[in-house]
Amino acid sequence: MLPAMTDPADSPQPTSQVPAFMDEFSLIRRYFHHRQGDSVVLGPGDDAAILAPPVGQQLVMTQDTSLADRHFPSDMAPEDVGYRCLAVNISDLAAMGAMPLWFLLSLTLPRVDEDWLAGFSNGLFELADQAGISLVGGDITRGPLAISIQATGAVPPGQALRREGACAGDRICVGGVTGGGLLGLEQWQAGQRYGPAIEHFRRPRPQWELGMALRGQASACIDISDGVLADLNHILQASGALGACIDEASLPEDPCVLAGCSADKQRALQLQGGDDYLLLFTLPPPLPIPEGCYCLGRIEAQPGIRLRQHDGTVRALKVSGWQHF
Repeated sequence: MLPAMTDPADSPQPTSQVPAFMDEFSLIRRYFHHRQGDSVVLGPGDDAAILAPPVGQQLVMTQDTSLADRHFPSDMAPEDVGYRCLAVNISDLAAMGAMPLWFLLSLTLPRVDEDWLAGFSNGLFELADQAGISLVGGDITRGPLAISIQATGAVPPGQALRREGACAGDRICVGGVTGGGLLGLEQWQAGQRYGPAIEHFRRPRPQWELGMALRGQASACIDISDGVLADLNHILQASGALGACIDEASLPEDPCVLAGCSADKQRALQLQGGDDYLLLFTLPPPLPIPEGCYCLGRIEAQPGIRLRQHDGTVRALKVSGWQHF
């Protein structure tokens, strides 16, 4: 992959699945050399990459580590693991309004499995090609299955989206119907392997195009990894300990993804479920809501998050979502 390599003694050793000649560097050439954009002067194969940042742009960087059975099921297809791990990082760039450019990959493997590597790289590059992001280097070593990706994007000076900036009266908007990520995980854990929610969980679709369109429009933005309530609370705290009121009647429904769920279950999934990787943003009143997005409620000066129920009564909500520790 990978410009910077570990000591060969730490690298995955050949198994019966790999011919004796298939050393670490052969694996890199076979599975992780891929076409690159014009901004890559020197990519994988040297001690480090050489990149040409877009003129007049600021760079945006993010990094996420995904562990088997913590961030993805160990029995998930390798194509989906590759796609999903890159999607998480591109979603962070989208939340900043950044155009995806490059990424580094650090891959830890318990052993070399060529079939797994072929599937993983196919899924990884499927999304990379869609987003126009290039693999420019990284690292490979032996150990428990873990994938760490550092992604870089670019944004014009002063136009990056941030968590801070929301104001009382701004509308709370989301880039789609939430809840499918958690429902898909629950179905997976119950033994199901097919269906709309499973697809949403396996292949989240980061919204980098929406993020770039929100430059100069959204007052604050974040991607939904931990759930609407938890991630909205991040915006509220960063914007000066503001509050919010969510309108229960405005929660968008998806009869396909959330099919079979009771109304209470749908509401819980939509507000507390993580792994959706949709953008959650605040928008000043005069601006139109982008196509495909929904308004959930409004930012308020009074701290705390409240739910306006169908009957008009308002009750406080407990902020909860995915916990990393």
